[in-house]
Amino acid sequence: MNRQPHAKSREIIVASAIEQVVAELRLIDVADYIAFIRLEHFACLSDLVDSAAELFFMRGTLRLGHGGEAHVDWHGNPRIVLDLELRPPGVTVYFQLTLSGDDATVMVNYVSFEKPGEDPEHNTALLEAVIDEARIRRVEPLAF
Repeated sequence: MNRQPHAKSREIIVASAIEQVVAELRLIDVADYIAFIRLEHFACLSDLVDSAAELFFMRGTLRLGHGGEAHVDWHGNPRIVLDLELRPPGVTVYFQLTLSGDDATVMVNYVSFEKPGEDPEHNTALLEAVIDEARIRRVEPLAF
């Protein structure tokens, strides 16, 4: 798939938005990811993603896309690639999250806007705003 011209700036937005979710996903043993992917138990993988995402985003905002890949060999760290979809209202971001022993990376493949503007920077700002709106926020109790 050809990457969109503004993918890099949008990758930064997506990566920072899901940073806490990634921390939750890292709590899951890598062997579980490998087993679910190799045995094609994508419903189990989807449940893991949903459970991590529901702590920080409204239901259905972040979910597993078409599956994932487990890159495991005898000469290095395992690498887990998850196809994810970020779906705040009015926007869909298709991206891959790669988890490895040392880091996590995001690669945005495509961003679809329900009502895109003419200016790509405006669309990027819109993406950031709708992701922020889809977050779950703690409401501070009122002081009387």
